[in-house]
Amino acid sequence: MNILLVEDDPQISRFTLRELRALGFTVDHSEDGDDAYVQASRNEYDAIVLDIMLPGRDGIQVLEQLRADGAATPVILLTARNELDDRVAGLQAGADDYLAKPFYIEELVARLEALVRRSRGTSGDLLRHGELAVDVMRRAVSNAGRTVHLTTREFDLLAYLMRSPGRVRSRAQIRDHVWDGQYDPSSNVVDVCVRRLRTKLTESGEPDPFVAVRGVGYHMAPVGDT
Repeated sequence: MNILLVEDDPQISRFTLRELRALGFTVDHSEDGDDAYVQASRNEYDAIVLDIMLPGRDGIQVLEQLRADGAATPVILLTARNELDDRVAGLQAGADDYLAKPFYIEELVARLEALVRRSRGTSGDLLRHGELAVDVMRRAVSNAGRTVHLTTREFDLLAYLMRSPGRVRSRAQIRDHVWDGQYDPSSNVVDVCVRRLRTKLTESGEPDPFVAVRGVGYHMAPVGDT
């Protein structure tokens, strides 16, 4: 995936560039709005990650000009303020999504992948892992043809892990995503929920789909190893 990152904060830029490139993304970088507009106009990108507060043109102005030029490249706006006015202005200017700083790189990657899937006309509504299938729109789960009934938290945790089967998700990341901050940080809610999921998904002898990484969190087992 070919990305343009427009960010003038050196620390955020270095971290984001390093992590995205380590994950196999091709990333160009711009530190100001005028240069970003030139790069986005001249080059083909799968998506643009665009900070709002920039030297030269700000992110909103860059986006408005690109859309006026007819560019349909998916754009995620970054903002440190996360204020309603910023989000509204960005969406009105043609942004596809927004993300407040500071952010997890995993969340940025997930949003990029979702935007690019939509722009290419592919769907992320049906997730598969071997014989395990999750219909995100219907919130329905089946394993080896057997319907599996899950609670809201169980479903959200399973879908979260299945969207990035090759990545280890830490317990903190899982709690933040699935419980949205509504949890006791000292509790073991993630482990309890995973145990319940394992029981429900394997009760008819199906393979355990999860791998626990000691001291870190969980990821989906490689399909050939389940």
